[in-house]
Amino acid sequence: MFAMQLMRPGQPLQPSMRADPAPGPGQVLIKVACCGVCRTDLHIVDGELPALDHPVVPGHEIVGRVVAQGGGVDHPAVGARVGVPWLGWTCGECEPCRAGRENLCVNARFTGYQLDGGYADVVVADARYVFTLPDRYDDQQAAPLLCAGLIGYRALRFAGQAQRLGIYGFGAAAHIIAQVARHQGRDIFAFTRPGDAQAQKFAIELGAVWAGGSDLPAPRSLDAALIFAPVGALVPAALKTLVPGGTVVCAGIHMSDIPSFPYSILWQERQIVSVANLTRKDGEEFMALAAQIPIQTHIKMWPLSSANEALAALREGRLQGAAVVRPDP
Repeated sequence: MFAMQLMRPGQPLQPSMRADPAPGPGQVLIKVACCGVCRTDLHIVDGELPALDHPVVPGHEIVGRVVAQGGGVDHPAVGARVGVPWLGWTCGECEPCRAGRENLCVNARFTGYQLDGGYADVVVADARYVFTLPDRYDDQQAAPLLCAGLIGYRALRFAGQAQRLGIYGFGAAAHIIAQVARHQGRDIFAFTRPGDAQAQKFAIELGAVWAGGSDLPAPRSLDAALIFAPVGALVPAALKTLVPGGTVVCAGIHMSDIPSFPYSILWQERQIVSVANLTRKDGEEFMALAAQIPIQTHIKMWPLSSANEALAALREGRLQGAAVVRPDP
């Protein structure tokens, strides 16, 4: 198999030829059609998440077809199109797992981190942790649904019934969940990098009622704010926009430190919550919703061998929507 590997955080991915993996009990072998490029991949590559003591094949927005089953697997079938998300394995035995909170499993393993991911032409996955994808999306369009969409969906759930919704950082997750929120009749206020007129135009095109820099005040008080940008200073900025009882949802796996702020902007039962990973129930619910809502994922394609270029575009804020890599011909 061909893969792009991270040998050491802070260095570019390296092309590598490796022996094809074989699916073990409970696993499936998947021929990768494409893989979305997520900001979490960037956090891993740039060393913002704890480094592992072995090479890492990133990528956890994987779309492909099952080509072999390991022992004990009868679903998904060989030939089935499936998606592989960030949460790749849980123990089922720890207290969070027993409480139905598998996203907080203390022994969890994550695709593209502890488990080899989709920056490769084949990948092995736990058969319990793959999703059937809606037929209405082709492979490339479906890839961003598997993390940008899923984490955006979980973050939106934490916002409750918020009618006026602020979104900070208008990237892959935001551009998907904004469409879901608009379908639900909510008003979207998009906060981008200061001066990023292109991103603000993109947000308006996707139905935002207002778009401006994150250095600007909201034109109206908001019921909730979703923060996708990994910038801790946005937390107090978002708190200042909220009505009493409003919620700030921090949706990333990594964020810079949150600066101190006056208690007055948290008072009146405003709250700050974080979103961690996802559950299989989240995936099933979101894929069912995506089958009904005509979500348009805006993507830019790179060959797998150019994954470093895709990561650089994400790092430098040069993307509208999502990046996707696919195996070289």
